[in-house]
Amino acid sequence: MDQARSTISKIFNGEPHSYTRFNLTQNMEGDNSQVEMKLSSEIDEETGGNGVGGHLNHNSNCTPYVAQKFGRTPKNLCFMAATIFLIFIIGYLIGYLVHRNKDLAPTCATSALRYEDVSVAHETGAAPLMDWDDVKKLLAEKLTTSSMDAVLGQLTSSNHRAGSPGDEDLGNKVITKFKEYGMKTWTDEHFVKVQDPPASGYNRIVFKNGSEERPTGFLSYSANGTARGAVLYAHYGQEDDLRQLKDMNIDMNNRVMLVRAGKISFAEKVANAAKVNASAVLIYPDPADYSIGESTPLFGHVHMGSGDPYTPGFPSFNHTQFPPVQSSGLPNILAQTITTGMGMNILRQLGGRTQPNGWGSINRLGDESDVITVEVNNVLTEKRINNVFGVIKGFVDADRYVVIGAQRDAWGPGFGASTVGTSVLVELARSISDMVENDGFKPRRSIVFASWSAGEYGSVGATEWLEGYLSSLSMKAFTYINLDGIVTGQNGFKVAASPLLHSLVQNALKEVNYDKDKSLLSQFGKNNWESAILEPLRMDSAAYPFLAFSGIPSVAFRFHSGSSDYPHFSTNLDTRENLNSVTASQVPQLAVRAGQFAGHIALRLVHDHLLQMDLKKYNQLIRSHVVQINGKVKAVQRMQPQLLPKALTVKWLIMASGSYSRASSALAADIQNSDLEDIEMCRVINDRIMTVERNFLSPYVSPRDSPFRHILLGSGPHTLKALTNHLDSLTTADPDADAELFRNQFAQATWTIQTCANSLAGDIWSLDNEI
Repeated sequence: MDQARSTISKIFNGEPHSYTRFNLTQNMEGDNSQVEMKLSSEIDEETGGNGVGGHLNHNSNCTPYVAQKFGRTPKNLCFMAATIFLIFIIGYLIGYLVHRNKDLAPTCATSALRYEDVSVAHETGAAPLMDWDDVKKLLAEKLTTSSMDAVLGQLTSSNHRAGSPGDEDLGNKVITKFKEYGMKTWTDEHFVKVQDPPASGYNRIVFKNGSEERPTGFLSYSANGTARGAVLYAHYGQEDDLRQLKDMNIDMNNRVMLVRAGKISFAEKVANAAKVNASAVLIYPDPADYSIGESTPLFGHVHMGSGDPYTPGFPSFNHTQFPPVQSSGLPNILAQTITTGMGMNILRQLGGRTQPNGWGSINRLGDESDVITVEVNNVLTEKRINNVFGVIKGFVDADRYVVIGAQRDAWGPGFGASTVGTSVLVELARSISDMVENDGFKPRRSIVFASWSAGEYGSVGATEWLEGYLSSLSMKAFTYINLDGIVTGQNGFKVAASPLLHSLVQNALKEVNYDKDKSLLSQFGKNNWESAILEPLRMDSAAYPFLAFSGIPSVAFRFHSGSSDYPHFSTNLDTRENLNSVTASQVPQLAVRAGQFAGHIALRLVHDHLLQMDLKKYNQLIRSHVVQINGKVKAVQRMQPQLLPKALTVKWLIMASGSYSRASSALAADIQNSDLEDIEMCRVINDRIMTVERNFLSPYVSPRDSPFRHILLGSGPHTLKALTNHLDSLTTADPDADAELFRNQFAQATWTIQTCANSLAGDIWSLDNEI
């Protein structure tokens, strides 16, 4: 033991200039290696101070020094092995304890490192949370009537049709504003195909043997050519209107439908007429709905979809060349707008049967002798458009964002259609940027501000952006707030939104003031806010493709004057003066309130730890559809048993509905039990919430054939509403009804709901397998 102790002392505390020397030599003829370990001071003694020479001259016959010193006995070798093993164990334990302490260090707290008396904060948890009341107060202080009025004046333009120099100039103004506010900005360029009126020729109509009329208004994406047929008055051209005509046994084949503007979009009117084999559609503004004079032209589009119809499902980047393809939403019949005077002149000369009650003061539908000729010669052109963006980045989940958008273009002045919304967009960007820069507000998530072009042609700019970045947007953009047409009056307030956002909308209505003494809720929805304020999201809203095409929860809203639409949309009369006439010159004040409402929703979504979305709202909607489908399936089985045998059951649809209900309740329980300071847990829960809307998009239909794939809020044969209508057709043994097709669509809708429930449940081991 004394010898071992002496050796260890020399190795670790040894004499000056001593070192340990290992010499490994390999016998070239296969003998085992020999090991020589010497202490340099002892080697010097052995060789007379010439340690180096001694090493150079040693040979394989020399007896190793260790053996000479201690003797190669088992006892000494055991001492050395035990010592080396002990040193190894001590080193391993020290390393393990150091590594373990690092792993146990907290990751959600704020730590500080000091270097030369300078503290550097490293934030690994949530951003410092400003009290929500302070956030609301700051926004109310920043958005002022005077600043809004100034921006309205700066952005007013008499001509900014999509792709025009006026449109580009406005886009430059918007991006300049964003840069002034310190935002990161970028643009998104597209080359899109649109239809414009003929540059050298004209569109025309000739009623009976009268004079030729040449309307200056037009409908983009109409079929071109000439149609001749008898006029049939069809009210607003809604499905119910045409159903009434069908019930009257009126033949609609090859008829030229004369319909009023309003209630539904131009595209829906034309699509409905095409379903009954009409040859053309003429749309006029009836004086009962529009007080715009007898000669004011109407403008619009008739694409039953959104975006560039010649690149359905993919973006129009940089003259992108794809195999020739067209959207299934392009009509194959002619469509043309006419003035009030032209429409009333035709109505007064119609004969035939009496109109249904409530269809108008001139009560004839038209007969076979009321022949009209319609000629459309629109020109397909390519335009370069630019979307403009700015972003305020979040401090925790910067890659998750709410998008606030407004269209920038218009057919004419477009003050109500685009100028007010663009001004509110710019003012919100300024106000929130100022809150972040100067008031210490730190949003958890990002806010993207978007100025779209070609909105009047069917939300082309917004849809092309969605198509270009769909795979990432559907995972990261959690809400879209639309600012188009937000001020069209002052006597009412309407909101169209995804059911996920209804509770958030209700809270915003409570907290945003209409005047000093009343909130928006108490002013417009005191008794039953849902029936008084909520309305369906219209297909011609830019929020619709975000919701029904991309699966992003969306909201659109507007101040309005009553039951009728703002009469100056889609005309050259959409000026500030005319908007003042229906708002008592309160446009800046109403724009500020609209900005506060939109800002409240956006800020709440980026302020809270968890996204404020009510998953249970969809329970009610799904159950109402299931109840209707169940009743109608039984009716068909009772009245047409050969079409749907008793073996077809709604059991699986009911179970899928139950799975969604249980999954949403389970997530609500997870939220109640979650630690809001756990950043990763909050992110996981928010991601589960974000999948809901996206998973209601049917995976069984093509974006080309049915771009609005949402089974609850979309459009097409895959929706639950379409299943209900299909059952009605089966009940009456309609020849167009297809029982086999219904069964396929029924199965696909059922599994889409179950898939949404599975995704909402989260982990694979948490899935509801009852179905």
